[in-house]
Formats: sequence, structure tokens, C-alpha cells
Amino acid sequence: MPLPDHDFDVTEVAVPWHILTAAGHEVTFATEQSGAVPAADPRLLAGVLFGRLGAAEEPKDYYRRLAGSAEFLHTTVWSDLVPADFDGLILPGGHAPGMRQYLSARLLRDKVAEFWALGRPVGAICHGVLVLARTPDPATGRSVIADRRTTCLPKYMERGAYLLTAWRLGRYYRTYPAYVQDEVSAALASPAQFERGPRVLADRGTASDDSAAFVVEDRNYISARWPGDAYLFGRRFLAKLAG
Repeated sequence: MPLPDHDFDVTEVAVPWHILTAAGHEVTFATEQSGAVPAADPRLLAGVLFGRLGAAEEPKDYYRRLAGSAEFLHTTVWSDLVPADFDGLILPGGHAPGMRQYLSARLLRDKVAEFWALGRPVGAICHGVLVLARTPDPATGRSVIADRRTTCLPKYMERGAYLLTAWRLGRYYRTYPAYVQDEVSAALASPAQFERGPRVLADRGTASDDSAAFVVEDRNYISARWPGDAYLFGRRFLAKLAG
């Protein structure tokens, strides 16, 4: 699970980590520089606006445990990653400015392309889908997900969060000028391959209830929209590893 130095989403990292490690898997975290100890977006821990819009309590508890784990305190460097050494790849999201380090990294895209070619499970959630949209397949020059069905952070969610908070937080919810959905859709062979999922505003999936969650699976690839899908996303990724 590669990460930026800071500003990744609490839930999209901590929940899959918890699900995978509870099942006996080892998760390796990777950062751009040696010795870096990554940190989640602090607003999601404290509450984005007036103590609201942040991560739920259970994912925050998972993150506190994660932050003290050996794999989090001793990360691997992106450049040292050997894709064939791993059984799966997860690309988490986040929207705060620090995410650009990870979302725009050419070196990381090269490693992702190597891993994609192995045909092993790949999961991406929210802004993490941008990494795949921006990763060219060496054989075709198109995005590696050009022929896949996918979801990502829907435009209505990104725009709604921005309009709700811009008066106080500026462009905090607008990582790039283009909406995530627009860039991802442009990378696909057909706009019909993008699946928005049911429209939700606040309801989230939980450890025991997936009724508000949504993921898209296409062969070895699984994608999800936002933190509210993280539990279902983690469980479906776990199932792909088992398969």
C-alpha cells in the first residue's frame, strides 16, 4: 500500500489494513523517501468543519493502532519496491493537498504498471483510482484501466463537499482543477465503463452493514468510491487474495 508523506484518508487506509491483518496477511507500506513515517489528513481525525465530516470512531481507532505498528513506522521506499514480491496492491485515496505527491508520482506509476502486468489483485478507492487512470500500459499507451469497469469518487460528492466547505476551507476538497470522475472517465475506452453507484450523502457502510456501500469488480481489479465503501472494499479485496 503506497502512501504520500501526509494527507491520505484515515478510513481508506486503516480499514483495509485492519481487515487484511486480522485475516493474517502482512501489509507493507511504501513512501517516497527512506525513513518517512506517513500521517493521515489531520482534519479527518479532528473533524473537517465544526468537528463534523471526519472519519468515524471505529476507523479512527484502527488508525491509532496502525500508527504504532512496525510496518507503518518502518516503511519501504517506492523505488525499492519489487512488484513480483507482493500478492496484491491497494491504492488508497485522500483529497487534501499532500496527496499530490502520491497521485502525481511518475516513479510510482512505473511500479504500478509493473504490478498490473502480473494480473494479481489491484484495489483502488476514491482518489486512488487516479493513479491507475494516469498509469499507461506500455503495450498500448492507454491507461491500464482503459478496458475495465470502474468507479471512483463521484463528481456530485466531490462538488458537494467543496461547495459546503469552500467558504471556510477554500479548495481543500478540490485536489485538482478537474474532478476525479471526469479524469477517470476520460481514461476509459467508453464513458459507459464508469459506474457511479447509488447516490448517497451521509450513509456509510460499516463492519456489519454493507447496504450503503458500493464497489465495482472487473476481473482482478476492484474499485470503490469513498470512505463509506471501505469495509466492503476491504472484504472484497480479501476475497480476491483468497481466490
